[in-house]
Parts: sequence; structure tokens; C-alpha cells
Amino acid sequence: VMVVRLTASRAGELRGEIVLKDAHSAPSEAKDATIHFSGMLPNGRKYAARLLAKAEGGALRAQGQGLRMEGCTAVTLLFSAATDYVMDPAAHYRGTDPSPRVEQTLSAAAARSFTDLRARQARDYAALFGRVRLDLGRSPAARLALPTDERKGLDTAGDDPELEALLFQYGRYLLLSCSRPGGLPANLQGLWNDSLQPPWHSDYHANINIQMNYWPAEPAGLPECHLPLFDLIDSQLPLWRKATQAAPEYGLPDGRAVRGFAVRTSHNIDGGLGWQWDKTANAWYCRHYWEHYLFTGDRAFLRARAYPILKETTEFWEDHLKALPDGKLVVPQAWSPEHGPTEDGVSYSQEIVWDLFSNFVEASRILDLDADYRSRIAAMRERLLWPKIGSWGQLQEWMVDRDDPNDHHRHTSHLFAVHPGNQISLAKTPELARAAEKSLIARGQTDDSNREWAFAWRTSLWARFHEPERAHSMLIAFLSTPSTLINLFGNHPPMQMDGNFGITAGIAEMLLQSHEGEIRLLPALPKAWATGSVTGLRARGGVTVSMQWRDGALVSASLSGPAGERAIIAHGEHRTTVTLRGARAQKLDSQLIAR
Repeated sequence: VMVVRLTASRAGELRGEIVLKDAHSAPSEAKDATIHFSGMLPNGRKYAARLLAKAEGGALRAQGQGLRMEGCTAVTLLFSAATDYVMDPAAHYRGTDPSPRVEQTLSAAAARSFTDLRARQARDYAALFGRVRLDLGRSPAARLALPTDERKGLDTAGDDPELEALLFQYGRYLLLSCSRPGGLPANLQGLWNDSLQPPWHSDYHANINIQMNYWPAEPAGLPECHLPLFDLIDSQLPLWRKATQAAPEYGLPDGRAVRGFAVRTSHNIDGGLGWQWDKTANAWYCRHYWEHYLFTGDRAFLRARAYPILKETTEFWEDHLKALPDGKLVVPQAWSPEHGPTEDGVSYSQEIVWDLFSNFVEASRILDLDADYRSRIAAMRERLLWPKIGSWGQLQEWMVDRDDPNDHHRHTSHLFAVHPGNQISLAKTPELARAAEKSLIARGQTDDSNREWAFAWRTSLWARFHEPERAHSMLIAFLSTPSTLINLFGNHPPMQMDGNFGITAGIAEMLLQSHEGEIRLLPALPKAWATGSVTGLRARGGVTVSMQWRDGALVSASLSGPAGERAIIAHGEHRTTVTLRGARAQKLDSQLIAR
């Protein structure tokens, strides 16, 4: 329910009209202290909404389609709304009439006082939000006194660290507010779309947007907020499989049945797919299942939910890869979103299939399942064509060396292998990492690259390159007026939220990384955050990390995680191995870390 409390500064001075209007023009009916309406959308989906007003002092009476307040001291408004949507393909995503459920929900809320409802909301919120605290330093008092729209426009040199810490927490707030177990996942506008004709239909875009929405879920301590994404994907699979089987481009030459599923670039909540196929989006979705396991260590989730979709998608790509004359395997006729021609061996798709095969092989090993199949997929992974280094030292976006150093396209799809993937890294593949860095420099931050979600992605990319000042410059660009609105919503016109989530993940990536088999502390700490602290960040392996630093130097760190598990801790050139003690924090001082 939504709860609104109206109060007057003097007893009996609250008066006026309360109305509840349906954007779809269904008539409202007022009776006693309630207003309600219900209707049906053009697609046949039923909806209902009900408002209940509780007055203190004075009177409430129905007047036309609204309620009239007279002589009240306070009025509490309780509002509930729902549709008949259920996340069940067998029921065609249609459930029972929502009106009785709305009424029951409202009655349950009305039985509680405003004080109780507010306290329950605060407890629910704090249980998630309070897990992570971030201090990046103090901002000048004069800056703190300004409203957000003025303040963000002045942070051009990183001299407002409290605003940047707020930006990190804002993404967490938005995610925990619009993605909870039992509900739908965050779409392009979160819960904040106010239009009947929203940009991109307020849907899900599978070529980076919905994925970026969930980048902060695990490292920023909100793993349960990740679950609605898995629930939606699982619920769409039956229809996606049918659509894939019917698509001519996925037919197999020997007449075998098509295994698995593919996804188009956009999809809705009813199994519908739009725009063109993003062939490897299926494998990118699988990465989220795998990451949830890596951060939580939840073997039951891995076995029951992650492994089946990893295997099914691996089977799809086993069937659809194409062998080149030299024996290398490529994804046929793919696209580098949203850029360039459709052709074989696009780096974006090659990197994502490599990621899928690697994650499947590891999941199979952990669960001790499908050993023979695991060996076959591991051998196929070794045959996958890797991205090449081109004529000006760049990481090629395509097999053909056609990259333009003056191309400022917003997408950096061929850098998936740097982030969110881990195929390319400074430690494992330094030459490819340098080439990827050259590509990122060339993209710049002007023209088409001047997009809020592009800045968010590039924050994480520069963090992976251990380039703190460049990562921080992306954050500053995100805070600029063209990129964000006056309330800090992302401004991919008119509004899109993936950048808000992505920048939170980027800040986490600057402070903590765990994608290379070790937990790296402060890998990209900029000068603007010289002194600070963080508590509650999460690393892969189910580890929670807190740190303090002063004058750019790590002072202390503490870790908690699965008892008896060993973790490699890295900081700068130093490494140490610790044995975790469960919920009891393992504390490290700077001397121990430097050994």
C-alpha cells in the first residue's frame, strides 16, 4: 500500500477534496470513506484501485466521485492497486479479478495505525538499506546547503564526496524500492513511469539495460532484490522456446529439434519479444544466475535454478556455433549492440559465449554433474575465436579490422569481456587489456558517448583497469546536468534508470573487486576520496568486506564469510591469505595486508 499523511498546524483546519482519477478513464465511485475504480486494458488485463481515508477530527463525506474533508486535524490516505497479472505462462499470465485482493490488502492496512505502518516500513527498508554504509569524505558546508539540482552541477572536480556517496546509496534505494521477491523486476523506468506511452514501452532491453539494472544487486548487498529477475526469466522460457523454435534463423540444417531459447533485444512480461534478435542475450542472462551463486554461495539455488538454465543455454550454443576453415568456432550472423553490421564472429557474442561455457564448466564441476558433457564444452570453449588486436592497437569489435578511432558510439559491447565478464584482465591477459583500454579511450565521452548509462558502464570498465581518476571522471560526467535530472534520475531522454543502478555498481567496483579469484581492496581509489570508509560491501565467495583508509592508504579491513574457507586478499602489490570465521569478522591491519 501507499500511505500519505495530511496534517494541519491547527486543530480542525484541514479541508478540501480528495479525488482518485484513472488514467484510463474508468469512472471512480466514492462511498463512505473510500474511492475506487476498476477496468480492463486494451490487451484484456483487468486492474483495480482503491483509496481509504481515515480522518482525525472533523468529517469525511462522499461528494460526486471524490471525498470532502471538513474540519479535520489529520487525514491518513491508504491506497492499493493491482492487476490480474500472474507470472505463470500456463495461465497465460492472467490471474483472478484483482478487486477483492485490493480490498483485502487495504482492509489489513486500515487495521493498523499510521505510526505502526510507518514503523513497519522503516524496519523493512532499514533491513536492506542499512547493510552498506559509505563515507567518501566531507563536503564543504556551503555545498551541503544547496538543493540537489544546483549541487550536482557544481561537482566538476570531485569536491563534493558526500554527493557521490549519496549517488551510490541512491541506486541501492531505487533497486530495493522497485525489485522485491514476489514482484516484477526493475524495468527501464523502475516503478517511476508516469506515462501511458512510455519510452521503449517501459519494457526490458536485453542488450545491456536490464543487466545493468542488476549489476549492484550482489556487490551492494541486495541479493534478494536480484530474485525477481530470475523469476521473470523462468516464467518467460516456455514462450521464448516456442518463438526460437519457430524462427527460421535458428533452424538446424540436419532437421534436429532446436534446444534452448534465444531472446530478442526487447521483451515484455507476457512472453512477447520485440525488435531484432540479440542472439547471445540468453547467455548474458545466465551470467546473472551464476553471479548470484558466486556472491551468495547458495548451492541449492545453483542446483535447482542456475544449473538447468546454464546447461540449456550451453546446449543451444553447442548446436549453433559455426566452425571456420581453421577450426575456430564463431557465433554466426550476430550484431554488436547497437553498432555495425550483422556478421560472424562479433567480439561481443564471442565473449559472452566464452563466459557461458566457462560458467557452465565450473558449475558442473562444483555440483559434480555431467562430467563427460563438461569435458566436451571445455574443449569447445578452447576453440572459440578470441577478440583480436587491430591496426591501431585497439581491441577489435569485429573479426574484420574496421574500428574507427574517431568513433564515439555510446555502446562498448566488445568490452563485455572486461566488465561485466572476466575473460580479459590486467593480470591474465595484459595485452588484450591494453587493447581494450585503447578502445575505451577512443570512445571518449563526447557526442554519442555522452549518455548517463554509458558513463556508468565506463566507470566499472576503468575500475577494472585500475584507473581511479578515469573511473572517477565518468562518475563526474554522470552527475552532469545532461546526464541526470534534477532529482538524479538518469536522463536517457526523458528518463531511464539503468544508469542509476550502473553507477552504484561502478562505485562498488572502484572500492572492491573479486572477479579474478582474489578479493582486491581499493583497486581504483581516486584522490577525491582520500579518506573514508565502507562497511558491508560483498565479494564473491559469500564474503562481506569493510574497510577504512586515510590519505589514500588502506588502514584496516575486516572480512566475514563461510567458516573455514580461505580467501586471498590483495592490495596493491601485496597479497595475504586468510581463513574466514563465519559471521565473526576476520580483521586485517595494513601491516598484515602488506606482508
